[in-house]
Amino acid sequence: MIAPWNGRGLLLLHELRLRGTIAAVASVLSYSSSTVSHQLAQLEREVGVKLLVPEGRGLRLTPEGEAVAQHAARLLAAQEQLRGELDALAPDAAPLRIAVLQTASRTLVPRVLDALREALPALRVEIVVTPPEHGLFEVETGRFDIAMAEQYPGHTRPHREGLDRDLLGRDPIRLAAPPDSGVVSLADARGLAWIMEPEGTAARAWAVQQCRAAGFEPDIRHEATDLSAHVRLVAAGHAVSLLPGLALAGDDASARLVDLPGSPHREIFTATRVSARAAPGVRAAREALSVAFATVADAG
Repeated sequence: MIAPWNGRGLLLLHELRLRGTIAAVASVLSYSSSTVSHQLAQLEREVGVKLLVPEGRGLRLTPEGEAVAQHAARLLAAQEQLRGELDALAPDAAPLRIAVLQTASRTLVPRVLDALREALPALRVEIVVTPPEHGLFEVETGRFDIAMAEQYPGHTRPHREGLDRDLLGRDPIRLAAPPDSGVVSLADARGLAWIMEPEGTAARAWAVQQCRAAGFEPDIRHEATDLSAHVRLVAAGHAVSLLPGLALAGDDASARLVDLPGSPHREIFTATRVSARAAPGVRAAREALSVAFATVADAG
């Protein structure tokens, strides 16, 4: 009889493959680094081959370690699929964690929670507002069940094996300017103060490229991840911004909205693990998000 391998060690090896360092694995799972190292060493003894080798101040997976980590990922996916089948027999047993975009927190989340309370009243739903890069990564690791994400024209996000995407819809992007500014085109925003998302985000890169295509370098004086701050500064006459429709939906702040050449839009999608997509809570939440997005888009 073949002795089973240490399940905790397999989980830790899977996490190490995703996160890269023992310190990161220890932090996210609330273990000490020494505990993680001990469990991985025990797994290595059980498997009987070298799984990790030193690289600089860290570790890297050997080819054998990579193969075992992929095996661990398949085991975790099979376990999650079975969990979904059991949940179908006893719905609402496990909590549902959803990572949402900041622009969805005010407009979509209340509608989604209303729908889920009606469809699955015993389901515990946990919402975290987080950047899409973080949400997508943590869906892959299993910390979230669903992530909302965005992609701007020309800035598509990588398709990760094991993740299932579902397009919610397209969110139009327009230039928002102070109501009394007289701005009627993107070129008119030359020389004005801009507010944009932080450097390194897809939204920032796309917005800068639009300004350059219009023949100028934007004067970026303000940065904020919270797009409601963009709306407020624009309405108060302190900046202009390129804003998606969700950022403006239901907001009573006034702004002059100017259509952009080609009527660009960002795509909003949800992602979940393939092994989790059939779970009742995941299915219900994705459906609720789709209905909420369509309702808000139609109202806009």
